[in-house]
Amino acid sequence: MELIVNGEPRSLPAPLSVAGLLGELGMTGRRIALELNGEILPRSEFGQTMLSGGDTLEIVQAIGGG
Repeated sequence: MELIVNGEPRSLPAPLSVAGLLGELGMTGRRIALELNGEILPRSEFGQTMLSGGDTLEIVQAIGGG
C-alpha cells in the first residue's frame, strides 16, 4: 500500500490502522497531532481508523520547551 506521510511516499503493508502506522514509524506513545486526508483525526480514533492506498497523512510531534 502506498501512502504519503509528511510529503514523502511510503510503501507499507496492508491492512494497516493509523495506530499500526505509528508503530511502524516508531511513534507509539508520543504526543502527536495527525491529519488524514486534510482532516484532523482524534487520538481516540487511531486504533480503529484503517488506511487505504493513496491516503495522505501529516504527523506533527509535540516538543516540550519553554
